[in-house]
Amino acid sequence: MKLFNNVCLLAGRLLLGLYFIVPGLQKITNFDMMSQYMAQHKVPMISLLLVVTIIIQLSAGLAIIIGYKGRFAAFLLAGLTLVISVYMHNFWNLPEGGDVARETQNFVKNMAIMAGLLVLVGRGTGPFSLDNRKSNS
Repeated sequence: MKLFNNVCLLAGRLLLGLYFIVPGLQKITNFDMMSQYMAQHKVPMISLLLVVTIIIQLSAGLAIIIGYKGRFAAFLLAGLTLVISVYMHNFWNLPEGGDVARETQNFVKNMAIMAGLLVLVGRGTGPFSLDNRKSNS
């Protein structure tokens, strides 16, 4: 049972990490389009915040996958997820005729992703990670 739990934790880390790496790469290849989308949502300092978001998504996503400083990376991504959700999926602030159902679903989905990240913060990265590698000394 312990092996099963550890494999599930590793699989969860892989999926959570990919959830941030893939959009981070897409933001690079679609930088102008993402900047315009952020402008529609009245995000301040778009040039800076988009670059910072890309860096956080790629580096923290990879950190979670390999389990290096995984708790910190998960905490950082949980905060980023909350900020993105408030700015980009603010269903409570849509104009009449806006896609409230879609943005509500995206907001709730992001809160579930954030919950998974916070579980990782509390649980740690498990034995199949660089955080918990055995020392040869």
